[in-house]
Amino acid sequence: MATERMVIAGGGLAGATAAKTLRAEGFEGPITLLAAESRNPYLRPPLSKEFLLGKADEESVPVMPSQWYVENDVELLTGTSATAIDTREHSVALDDGSFRQYAKLLLATGAQPRRIPLPGSELEGVMTFRTFDDSIRLRSLLEQGGRRVVMIGSGWVGMELAAAARSYGNEVTLLGLEDIPLGTAIGPELGTYFRRLHEDNGVRFHLPASAVSIEGRGGHASSVTTTTGAEIPADLAIIAVGIVPDTALAEAAGLKVRNGVVVDASLRTSAPDVLAAGDVANALHPFTGEHHRSEHWANALNGGKVAAKSMLGQDAVLDAVPYFYTDQFTLSMEYSGFPSLTTGIEPAIRGSMEDGSFTAFWIRNAQDGTGQVVAGMSVNQRRVQKPIKALISGRVPVDVSRLLDPANPLEEFAAAA
Repeated sequence: MATERMVIAGGGLAGATAAKTLRAEGFEGPITLLAAESRNPYLRPPLSKEFLLGKADEESVPVMPSQWYVENDVELLTGTSATAIDTREHSVALDDGSFRQYAKLLLATGAQPRRIPLPGSELEGVMTFRTFDDSIRLRSLLEQGGRRVVMIGSGWVGMELAAAARSYGNEVTLLGLEDIPLGTAIGPELGTYFRRLHEDNGVRFHLPASAVSIEGRGGHASSVTTTTGAEIPADLAIIAVGIVPDTALAEAAGLKVRNGVVVDASLRTSAPDVLAAGDVANALHPFTGEHHRSEHWANALNGGKVAAKSMLGQDAVLDAVPYFYTDQFTLSMEYSGFPSLTTGIEPAIRGSMEDGSFTAFWIRNAQDGTGQVVAGMSVNQRRVQKPIKALISGRVPVDVSRLLDPANPLEEFAAAA
């Protein structure tokens, strides 16, 4: 090999974690980390939560302090992207005209906001949401209150942004294609719970409906016309309809791509010495035997660690139970599990939804009173996700009636698993 350099294309959590893990595992060779944005790698979850709400400052967002890259001799190139990969020559072309040879290459290129071709989307006051700069801009638009905000998209990010906008005292109308927000993700009962939370805090819903155009005056958005024919006044229209994995670099290099860059459980792609992690990776999970692409921070964190170890030739697989969380108004929710295994299963509730503190379990094969937990969601509860993950990964049948009785500690079931 011409060089022992490790190159990481992508400056998000997965890429930065991989660089940190390479050093922690004793790798002393050169590392190049390419960050397309002009900022050092940062965490995304706070952008739609505590940072957007002004409850966290800018110093809380970076993955590592700037000095870490200097002290650990990591070549961090901000504002720089890879433009081409030569897998035969083990070479990466950069957009500044230079090249880097690699021994191993990690693709952590992330994703881009999904865009919909709306007439009027070029108007001032229309935006998507993904980056640190997006969060800064949105906070500046929301924090004075009094604006008419139309949120296009009723997924997790759309609901978080709606909650933030309303918390600042803005009028908020939320559009989504589902009859019930989040219904596809967590089912109608729990989706209705989130809808009522928002409605109790003054958010209005137009469901199912999406936008067909955005009208404006003087170059600025003034209203959103929906698929139902409604015209909703809007000073600000936010499009949050999901993300698309950034696979262009991988596709051009001839890597196998299907809903992301296809990788095995050790995050190796179809090309020798090239790996992928984070939002862009469609990874084989040992638990299900299927490929999954996860868009949450825990996947980026765990994937960055596994990718680095694989780059060093260690035996490592991404077998962590998927996890994410959301904060909306006074609600704090955590979810662990495999959404693909919950299809057709109604969640079983432990605790009281009316009291605002409960756990929902998705349980397979529960006809005889026992079943296997494949996902668990906790609302306004602390320190329950660890036993929930143990229940899922343990695959041990549980007594459903006992599991749903709050008098029985979850740790007992986890210990049995």
